[in-house]
Amino acid sequence: MSDVSHVKYIIESLLFVSEVPVPISQIKKTLENLTSNQIRKALTELKLEYEIRRGGFYLSEVAGGYQLRTRPEYKDWIKKFIRSRPVRLSRASLETLAIIAYKQPITRSEIEHIRGVDSSGIVRTLVDYKLIRIIGRKEVPGRPMLFSTSKKFLEVFELKDLTDLPSPDKFTVTDQIEIEEEVQENKDFEQESNQVSASDKSDNIEIEEVQENKNFEQESNQVSASDKSDNIEIEEDI
Repeated sequence: MSDVSHVKYIIESLLFVSEVPVPISQIKKTLENLTSNQIRKALTELKLEYEIRRGGFYLSEVAGGYQLRTRPEYKDWIKKFIRSRPVRLSRASLETLAIIAYKQPITRSEIEHIRGVDSSGIVRTLVDYKLIRIIGRKEVPGRPMLFSTSKKFLEVFELKDLTDLPSPDKFTVTDQIEIEEEVQENKDFEQESNQVSASDKSDNIEIEEVQENKNFEQESNQVSASDKSDNIEIEEDI
């Protein structure tokens, strides 16, 4: 390294151009002459500078790496500027995500056993959002897929790793009651949806029956008209 005094600013530029958290090992591949401790020291100095300045961004240790992030207090202006639509998760999705986070690796049937309702659609949505991932298959009959949280999950919830998850023991009785109420609400909603779906199917069947009756009547009228035509021809022959 030709200019050691500029090391932390070189690291800062690497963090600035990266869209994902950068681990120390990746920085070390670029700055080959530096040790991990030297890189970590430079990162600590940068983090302190940002905290003293209290500018629009800060240095966060997240998802096994380091990332420059805008401060939460400026999120309203940022949203207005970039006009992006944030990903919104339903309560059922958050509930499913929490189950996966605390019980991983876990299969879909195990998730559904805990929730008490079908969760295939929610699991698919979480995979599409890249908040969870498939890590293999469970060695049981049928070999179902195993799901776990992803690196993006750590980024979104600003966690260094899974050990940063709050302990379930810290949840209060009130929290547990709210969770149980949400689970029951989800069950009631899905039951109502199934009833509506069954009603729609019944209506479709009735519509099909009416259409079949109309088609049958039309065919009968055509046959009747054909018979009349034949009778006219027979009379003319006579």
